[in-house]
Amino acid sequence: MARKRVSTIKESNTGRNMKFRDNYTGASMTKTQFVKEIKAGNYPNHHVRKINGVLTPVSNPDGKAHNNLG
Repeated sequence: MARKRVSTIKESNTGRNMKFRDNYTGASMTKTQFVKEIKAGNYPNHHVRKINGVLTPVSNPDGKAHNNLG
């Protein structure tokens, strides 16, 4: 099984994902940076949703739990 491209490395007290790591490059990103990278087309298997008024990076649904952000 291939490892997932992006992992969450920090969550807020409420469980919102705040920091991410690109497992292929080793780069760490804040939520804001990750949203910007997704919008730039650099993570094609992810998209941005507005959840409770906050832009939030999410992985595209494909029915496989092993590659969801988390």
